[in-house]
Amino acid sequence: MGEKVIQVGLLGMGTVGSGVVKLLAANAQDIARKVGAPVRIKKVLVRDPEKPRPGLLPDQLVFDAAAVIDDADIDIIVEVMGGEQPAKDYILQALNRGKHVVTANKDVVAKYGRELFAAAEANHVDFLFEASVGGGIPIIRPLKQCLAANKISEVMGIVNGTTNYMLTQMTQHRLDFATALRQAQAAGYAEADPTADVGGWDAARKIAILASIAFGTRVTVDDVYVEGITTIGAEDIEYARELGYVLKLLAVAKETDKGIDVRVHPAFIPHHHPLAAVQDVFNAIYVRGDAVGETMFYGRGAGQMPTASAVVADIIDVARDIRHHVSSRILCTCYEQKPLCPIEQTASPYYIRMLVEDKPGVLAAIAGAFGAQQVSLHSVIQKRKVDNWAEVVLITYRVSHASLRLAINTIEGMSIVGKVQNVIRVETGEIE
Repeated sequence: MGEKVIQVGLLGMGTVGSGVVKLLAANAQDIARKVGAPVRIKKVLVRDPEKPRPGLLPDQLVFDAAAVIDDADIDIIVEVMGGEQPAKDYILQALNRGKHVVTANKDVVAKYGRELFAAAEANHVDFLFEASVGGGIPIIRPLKQCLAANKISEVMGIVNGTTNYMLTQMTQHRLDFATALRQAQAAGYAEADPTADVGGWDAARKIAILASIAFGTRVTVDDVYVEGITTIGAEDIEYARELGYVLKLLAVAKETDKGIDVRVHPAFIPHHHPLAAVQDVFNAIYVRGDAVGETMFYGRGAGQMPTASAVVADIIDVARDIRHHVSSRILCTCYEQKPLCPIEQTASPYYIRMLVEDKPGVLAAIAGAFGAQQVSLHSVIQKRKVDNWAEVVLITYRVSHASLRLAINTIEGMSIVGKVQNVIRVETGEIE
């Protein structure tokens, strides 16, 4: 084993940073064998000088990022602060100083990936980010390396543990949205302000990263069509069950003849689909390639040690590169500039729940409004009354988003319709 010690500088000592410290200490001997040299933390950027830091000595703690980034002895900068700024600036400074960088920051990678990859390539250093998507689930490296021989046509996943936990609770215990959210917050799975999770934005950042890698073109979070789960009611969950589906918040990326289709939204998926069985805070990412066929990556998508697992794996990879005097082996894989598919041109079957007047001729009038926009109905269910309205559930055949919206706009203006309560896509179903 070589004598050189690989020195690490850590930016951030929160949940993930503490996990990285624990894991590097617990598995130090195995890591040294895998790398061919010891890997040690030299300095850690912290905010609170009074807070206890188990596993660290006082002389390892610093309160100025420059003390880490400018240290000539530090080989790898590990950013686990979270948030866009100042994390992005620190990463860029480190790359421009010739430091290899490992990050768990989905916000920065999804928004500034192009700039950071260019800086890494210009400075001949590594920039790795396995922990930015899926916590401890290997997915970035498999897409870049293990599946590199494939033409990927689809990446679809459950990539937000908070919303998956909530939807699982709503499904298993017939809870409403507000109750499920309170439970998620009490369990520590949801923040006091849960907007990023329940609004779909956390998942949007992750699918932007995965789509960029899978399809070889730059996709940012601003390119992703986003719907959250805030409109999902217990009634929708129950109808999904009756119709043979499970309701999930899906992150979807597909390469189509109309461009790259990237979106996040609730969807009905058949109960026999592999993603339907993903429960609670677990994540799963389903990938379809022309050679490999269908694969799925499953595990804990968040948490201290699963995320630390991915961060430390990247540290090991970079440390091996340093030992063997190589770098930038697999950086940006966005070699092309492919067009995006507008959401209006996407197509799928839809579930629609609405309140209508309970009298003869109403369903015929609604069917006529759908038909005028070339929306064909697969099935219609009428089971109960809400106040003086009849609740009607319709499942359409495959239809474009644009045609569906035109039909819904017309129907919402009809006097016989009290309210269109929800419109949800049916994904990967047999209804075409």
